[in-house]
Amino acid sequence: MSVYAFIFARGGSKGLPGKNIRPLGGIPLIGHSISLAQQLSAVDKIFVSTDSDEIAAVAESFSAEVIKRPQELASDTASEWLAWQHAINFLHSRGESFEVFLSLPTTSPLRGKEDVEQCLTELDDQTDMVVTVTAAARSPYFNMLIRSENGCSEVVIRNDSIRRRQDAPTVYDMTTVAYVSRPSFILESSGVFSGTVKSVIVPKERAVDIDDEFDFMVAETLYRKCQK
Repeated sequence: MSVYAFIFARGGSKGLPGKNIRPLGGIPLIGHSISLAQQLSAVDKIFVSTDSDEIAAVAESFSAEVIKRPQELASDTASEWLAWQHAINFLHSRGESFEVFLSLPTTSPLRGKEDVEQCLTELDDQTDMVVTVTAAARSPYFNMLIRSENGCSEVVIRNDSIRRRQDAPTVYDMTTVAYVSRPSFILESSGVFSGTVKSVIVPKERAVDIDDEFDFMVAETLYRKCQK
């Protein structure tokens, strides 16, 4: 079974400028994703899709192959799903085919090898997509609110029988640790939840999703702790 790993890293980042190549523990964020992919015996090739020459240079320094992403697929409003389709079509156009698509976003540098291996294992004949989740700190049934302009608030999902947090259904936050699918599903579908989706639970300390400066500080703290 041929597995191709992909890291999608556009140049523009409003929440944390330069995020994809910002050093964590002396290693650019994108380097953490590439290095993890290199540790996976199942992975045959590693690609970085980017519109940025700077990111491309860093990716190549880590021995990943670069797929140049069109500018229209690298804007703030562009869907990453379309970037996934572009990368697959690019490889198909040069005669390459593979069976399993693995995305390792740069924003989860604390992921473990075992987390990704479990995702690869969970992709069976009845599954179109495998995602990762971690236990949510808040529940839409209990302590997540919607709020009107005048400040009136109510729980997202109202259920009068739920009066304690323990009575609320268990919910999860989706993480960016890994996405596993098949190229055919991605090309023929419109999004992650267009088919049958399985999830793998990842501990919170390995599921930090870096989106802003606060997230990065949390990641730095956990990374230092792991190194010790």
